[in-house]
Amino acid sequence: MDIPDNLIMLERSAEEARAKLAGLDGEERHAQWRTWRTAAEQIQAAITAHAAATGESRYEVEQAVKKAVRHAGEDPAG
Repeated sequence: MDIPDNLIMLERSAEEARAKLAGLDGEERHAQWRTWRTAAEQIQAAITAHAAATGESRYEVEQAVKKAVRHAGEDPAG
């Protein structure tokens, strides 16, 4: 499956935002959580749109995007 670069970039952004939640509390955590949620919503919408446009399974597109980001060796949570 060919994964467009924009999906890879959106997934990386969402994962980076999620990773930044570690160690935060209070208002800092709440603000970062909003940032992560926005990024997560963007990647989910993009995956859905890509799957609809290509006729591919939404689940399979999402898994391929996640795998591509993980295998790039850029796990921001690690």
